[in-house]
Amino acid sequence: MEINLKKLFFLLAAFCLVSVMGGVAQAQQFDLDFGFSGVTGPASTATLQTVGGGAYPNFGLDFLFYHNIGVGFNAAFRAKQNLYQGFQPFRPFFYDVDAMYAPPIGKRAQAELAAGIGAESLRFYTPTFTCGTFTGCTNFVSSNHFLGHFSGAMRFYVTNKVFIRPEAHLYVVHNNFEFPGSRVTRFGVSIGYSFKNQE
Repeated sequence: MEINLKKLFFLLAAFCLVSVMGGVAQAQQFDLDFGFSGVTGPASTATLQTVGGGAYPNFGLDFLFYHNIGVGFNAAFRAKQNLYQGFQPFRPFFYDVDAMYAPPIGKRAQAELAAGIGAESLRFYTPTFTCGTFTGCTNFVSSNHFLGHFSGAMRFYVTNKVFIRPEAHLYVVHNNFEFPGSRVTRFGVSIGYSFKNQE
């Protein structure tokens, strides 16, 4: 089931990328952003710990095609490894592909609403390396879970192209058995640059 969901995600991501690249010339807006955020999740229990805590660098891009509607991609990962149950080093990654609506609010602000699908990838690190024919050598084992993603943000333009964006994300993670619950929230601030056809 997880393998099929992963294939579906990458197929959707490839479709969005091809569609987007084909329409770049006609795009109203193309944006790149980078920032930092924090993650919270359900509180630890006697047998499970929270996914929350730590700093998460994040980056994203989006294309707005028609009347401020478009597609986007986001990724965030924990900057430093955490210890799962006090002894197993691990690091969560979150990534998603979304449908977006980003209407302007006046001349210096733009709202941003998005919803889509993606994955939570938990990397559990080991002291030894495992080598594969096609994957190379790694010192971690991944546990991947399909997720639904919902977000809201507000872009404040400090120039015609550069913006600062406070943002909030909700991930609903399928079968998130390593942690006490399926809901994960991420709050952060990003700095971005807009390539606009219109001023």
